Amino acid sequence: MGTLGRAIYTVGFWIRETGQAIDRLGCRLQGNYNFQEQLSRHRTLMNIFDKAPSVHKDAFVAPSASVIGDIEVGEGSSIWYGCVLRGDVNSIRIGSGTNIQDNSLVHVAKSNISGKVLPTIIGDNVTVGHSAVLHGCTVEDEAFVGMGATLLDGVVLEKNGMVAAGALVRQNTKIPSGEVWAGNPAKFLRKLTEEEIAFISQSALNYKNLAKVHATENAKPFDEIEFEKLMRKKFSRGDEEYDSMLGVVREVPPELILPDNVLPDKSRKSFH
Repeated sequence: MGTLGRAIYTVGFWIRETGQAIDRLGCRLQGNYNFQEQLSRHRTLMNIFDKAPSVHKDAFVAPSASVIGDIEVGEGSSIWYGCVLRGDVNSIRIGSGTNIQDNSLVHVAKSNISGKVLPTIIGDNVTVGHSAVLHGCTVEDEAFVGMGATLLDGVVLEKNGMVAAGALVRQNTKIPSGEVWAGNPAKFLRKLTEEEIAFISQSALNYKNLAKVHATENAKPFDEIEFEKLMRKKFSRGDEEYDSMLGVVREVPPELILPDNVLPDKSRKSFH
């Protein structure tokens, strides 16, 4: 960000701060109608009791996810945006190369009616689809849980098993290897083909690679993000014919008039 950009950013910051101060003053003057916006306390990794999450250095946890308590996440695994993993009354174990996709929920049970302890155990190279719910269950290596599926306490999904999207698997159900279960309540549907079993492994690998891209993007510093925004605007292409039909004349803002030799290697790599 250049000198002009920093100056504009600073002025904008002052204006916002002044507006917020006026808003707070107005709220106080309103008395009983006072509204106070609380500071967001979101933490991606959070301790609970005496337990702290353990996440492998090569795993990806999205900034909007919540990984809480007695949880282990293995190498190359990924916890995506909006997920909640809550290991408070028991533990959650996730192997390597596994993906827990956006808005999924993983929780545990201290014990069931018969007193059986029910942590949640997820093996290696498992795919858990968007908005799935896993509660006190076991998912073995290279298994597949479809979008919006629910696995209740005591469920065991064996290696290369699949739960179809939207299925509800009842408590203590065991899904054998190589089978697809679907419905509410979930029942045996059919055997998986060799191609489908291969797809489960490929899906996990695809998400492992995709997580590296997201991890890199989320690790970028503020200055680099702002620079990329500026360069996207600079190298964007307008449709002059369409503009002329509308009678629109577009002028380039002064802050976007940059020398053509500004970090040419970086600009070509990122935007061409």
